[in-house]
Amino acid sequence: MSEAPPDGVRKQGRAMMIIAWIIGMALAVQFFAQWEKKQLNPNSVPVSEQLSDGSVEVVLKRNRQGHYVASGTINGVAVVYLLDTGATDVAIPESLAAELQLEEGLPVELATANGISRGYRTVLKRLTLGDLRLFDVRATVAPNLAGHEVLLGMSALKQLEFTQRGDELRLRLAATTREAHQ
Repeated sequence: MSEAPPDGVRKQGRAMMIIAWIIGMALAVQFFAQWEKKQLNPNSVPVSEQLSDGSVEVVLKRNRQGHYVASGTINGVAVVYLLDTGATDVAIPESLAAELQLEEGLPVELATANGISRGYRTVLKRLTLGDLRLFDVRATVAPNLAGHEVLLGMSALKQLEFTQRGDELRLRLAATTREAHQ
């Protein structure tokens, strides 16, 4: 018969087992957090394709909720966009506008699903989505817009041509926008 390990060895073994479980749980939490983030924003690195005519097309995948969410930049600062053809302007949460140090323009009254609020107009000097670049885009800063997600409204989208097939949206600069940028 084998002898039982000494009490100190047994305690060490139990401590090592607890540490292994803690590390395993931390890794599982990290894995599932990354998985969930990818489900919400499947376009954290938007795919840009160079077309034969020299133009660029960005391909976005729809998320599980059926929305097109993508990472990009405003004036060089990383942001997350939610494409919204129902929004007149690019709409920016007030807290994010402060981080972006946007100039406060004319005050505006905003009619939203949450009621009437007051915001202000501003201009985004540079907006990027993948390899697409837009300049001097009209935007509205909305104090009641929660979170840090930017609604990419028609003031930006009208400068793009877009085609949707299945769960994929393809964006490229509209011909008039391409000519203006040349």
